[in-house]
Amino acid sequence: MKILGISFFYHDSAAALIQDGIPLALAEEERFTRKKHDYAFPENAIRFVLKKSKTKVEDLDFVVFYEKPFLKFERVLLTSLSFFPRSYKVFRESMLAWIKDKLWIRSLIHEKIGVEEDKILFVPHHLSHAASTFLCSPFDEATILTIDGVGEWTTTALGVGRGNKIELFKEIRFPHSLGLLYSAFTAYLGFKVNRGEYKVMGMAPYGKPVYKDKVYKLIDVKDDGSYRLNLDYFSFHISTEKTFNSKFVELFGEPRDPKMEHRFEQRHADIAASIQRVHEEVVCKIVNHLYKETGMENLCLAGGVVLNSVANYKILKNTPIKNIYVQPAAGDAGGALGAALYVYYSLLDNKRKYVMEHVYYGADYTKNYIREFLERKGIDYEEYSDKELFQLIAEELDKGKVIGFFQGRFEWGPRALGNRSILADARKDNMMKTVNLKIKFREGFRPFAPSVLDEDAEELFDIPVDHYPSRFMLYVCPVKEGKRKLLPAITHVDGSARPQVVFEKDNPRYYKLLEAFKEISGVGCFLNTSYNLRGEPIVNTPEEAYNSFSKSKMDIMVIENFAVRKDEMDRNL
Repeated sequence: MKILGISFFYHDSAAALIQDGIPLALAEEERFTRKKHDYAFPENAIRFVLKKSKTKVEDLDFVVFYEKPFLKFERVLLTSLSFFPRSYKVFRESMLAWIKDKLWIRSLIHEKIGVEEDKILFVPHHLSHAASTFLCSPFDEATILTIDGVGEWTTTALGVGRGNKIELFKEIRFPHSLGLLYSAFTAYLGFKVNRGEYKVMGMAPYGKPVYKDKVYKLIDVKDDGSYRLNLDYFSFHISTEKTFNSKFVELFGEPRDPKMEHRFEQRHADIAASIQRVHEEVVCKIVNHLYKETGMENLCLAGGVVLNSVANYKILKNTPIKNIYVQPAAGDAGGALGAALYVYYSLLDNKRKYVMEHVYYGADYTKNYIREFLERKGIDYEEYSDKELFQLIAEELDKGKVIGFFQGRFEWGPRALGNRSILADARKDNMMKTVNLKIKFREGFRPFAPSVLDEDAEELFDIPVDHYPSRFMLYVCPVKEGKRKLLPAITHVDGSARPQVVFEKDNPRYYKLLEAFKEISGVGCFLNTSYNLRGEPIVNTPEEAYNSFSKSKMDIMVIENFAVRKDEMDRNL
């Protein structure tokens, strides 16, 4: 049985093709259109997953959309009317969008894909999130927590999963949203909503949570973690342009100017630290309540908010939870996968047989394709065996070179985990600044993550190696105190890092590369950041990899077994 799950029309459009409950191909639309967080109908992603899985449209048993459009329309309509006339602009623009496109999802899917309408199903937004994590997890039983900006009405959902069944038994509804609270501070601190929340998380360690009491004026939190926002400070419910209002500014001062780029005042860092601390405290209260209700020590997390890797680790340290699973594409993209899995396992009552242990479900390219591209463009290259290549990369990293590393199928989700990565030596003090400013062209305060061999992880980091979030860069944990000077390029200002623990069975070539580097350096760990330039999605094709390489100060580009050196390019210019 083949099922196609899709998400679109909000952000991070995606397609997921599963066969008999096992993913065959997963991809976000942005990887093909090069529009970051693309929310359009995922024509390219659908075309890819069908082609990769050798599936024709007539072979599809179901196409599943990740939410209920009419229920979402009800929320948009009733919310706009309840705040009318202040919400007039929201009402007008929303109605135009909904009447034109968003109400007619079934017809749109039928028209775009060609599948019969009786094969098109809909799964509620937070149930899609819940399925995307629990039905990918190794747990037979677990509590489930999903948190995002908003789905149809729900912003936070609590539940349990047992076997192939999911029950969501408690929810918090719009306009009360932990995700929208964090996004308001994202906008206040000069970053783009739904794009810059991780920048707030990265800025927070430079400050102290001295404004925490002021943040709590915006949100009333009960002992069980349930909460309500004080809407007097927000405008996201009545405006299409602003998330906070003048009263918010009176409380916290003038917003940070986005034009400040790499600069910020101490006040900004303190505000970032304050919203981050409040976020962690609220999430931990919810999880403690979940544990009290269920007694379960396993927890599954999903929704865009749970990409907050700092909070995930705090759950582990500040609640009775023993094991956590986070679906690596936790935002709306992951909803496409969750919707498909929910239909196969829960609705059709099939026994579970899948655990998502890696993220390599995207497009790949043959050596012949790569060779033809390089030769067509007149690019000088050298071809190596795996052993020769890994030795070369290890030696060049040891010399301080920065390397674009491209192999296999691209990753599912927002993290580059060794198949579309930029690599550097984490032991070199200047490497964080070099990669930030000369290669990624991004804010200098942003931290970098390390990739580390499973056998070395606990020696370097305070991290549970056997937890799946450790594989997906979804815990921010302390670097061991005695190792922080050894790894300055990936140690953030507060002594933390967001490691990717690499297992040989998940990515054998990347594992062997780390081993080769360890033989030279004595450390089975190096810096790993996503292969893209600022404002761009992670690269998909060899052409895109070369484009980013040529526009940046990367020294070497490796695509499969082919290596291109920047100094060779320069000599040919």
